[in-house]
Order: sequence, then structure tokens, then C-alpha cells
Amino acid sequence: MRYPKDHGQQTRRRIVENASYGLRQNGADGLSVVDLMKLADLTHGSFYAYFKSRDALVVEALALAMDRTVAHWLDLTQGLPAEKGFDAVVEAYLSPRHRNNPARGCALPALAADIGRSGPEARRTFAGRLEKMIDIIAGLIPKRSPSDARQAAAGAIATMVGSIVLARAAGDKRLSDALWKPVGRPCAIRPEAPLRKPLQRTESEFLFPSPSASRAASAYRSSNHLMQTMTCKMQAVM
Repeated sequence: MRYPKDHGQQTRRRIVENASYGLRQNGADGLSVVDLMKLADLTHGSFYAYFKSRDALVVEALALAMDRTVAHWLDLTQGLPAEKGFDAVVEAYLSPRHRNNPARGCALPALAADIGRSGPEARRTFAGRLEKMIDIIAGLIPKRSPSDARQAAAGAIATMVGSIVLARAAGDKRLSDALWKPVGRPCAIRPEAPLRKPLQRTESEFLFPSPSASRAASAYRSSNHLMQTMTCKMQAVM
């Protein structure tokens, strides 16, 4: 049987694509070479004709999964004002569809913990794509300096990823919904005001704050939480 000239490249792409789904569903350590090849309807005997090691396939599958999330975010935000684009990403990310479908979802909640225990090449690939994701979200936060926008974007991504991780792990639907629904409103994540520079304090002030400073800080946290809650409820009603 004669194959087209690009048969090898097509087969390789098929292996990587199916591995990206399988790894997100089962974890980076959850599938052997035999399992990964079965996903592409191939036998494991031909594996080393395409990849030098299992780790090499994991790295390519990870890169593909994260590149698709980047492309998805760019599609969601195309032509939208920054704030609307931010909301679109949050609403799509923190949704039942994403929670219930890890194989087709973002690689961060599915694979981050496993990649942290992987080799340097996997971690470099992960970090490089994560930087791109942070850049996209930072571009949707126009009221900040570039460095502040990136800090806020990193925090927003961490909040979204953590919510999905816990919602998937909870099992019970009621508890799972409680873990992502409150955060799923963009107003709960969206940075509204520029970051304030932290006050310069001495070590003794940190260790032994004055009663008035403690009361002021407590009042500020309470009022800030109340305002955020009221804003979310108003937007939910609207």
C-alpha cells in the first residue's frame, strides 16, 4: 500500500493531537506509551519512529493544548473593547462546559501540577505558553501600567484555574457549583482600579500594628468586600 508523501507528518500530528486530549483527561502521568498510541489507533511499536521519548510527546501535546487556548482567547476577544473581552474570557472559562470537559479545555487546571514534577523542557514549554496567556489578559486591563496589568492578569488566571481545579475535584455538583459560580461573574475577578503602592512600614509595625491601624485595615477590607459583593449582585440582576 502506497502512502502520500506527507503520511508520516499527518500521522505524527494525529498522535500529538490525540495525546493532547488524553493527557488533559488523564494527567501527564496517567497514560503509557501504549495508551497514547492507542488514542491514535496505532500500535506502540511505531512510537519511536515519530518521537525520541515519551517526554518529547508530552511536551508537544502540552504546547498544542496551550496554543489552542491562546487561539481561543484571541477569537473570543477579537473586535471587543478591553473590558468586554475580559468578561468574555472569564465567562467562557468559568462555565459548566469547561468544568465538565477537561479533555477539550485549558491545560492549566488539567496538567499544571503534573508539569511541575516534570523535566525542564516541559516546564519551559509550560512557562512560555503561560506568558502568552498572561499577555492576552494583561492587554484586556487598560487602566494599569504594563507591569501592573501583567500582575493583575497573572492573579486573574490563577483565580480562574484554581476555581476549575477545585470544582472538578469536588465531585458533588452542589459543592462544585459553589466553587466556581461566585467567581464566574467577571466583576468578581476584573481589576477595576490601578494598584496602589504598598505603604512603607518598619518591621515592628508589621509585627505589632497599632490598634487604630488594625481597625482601619479591617474596615477597609470589609467595605471593599461589601462593594465588590454589591457590584456583582447588581450586575447579576442586570
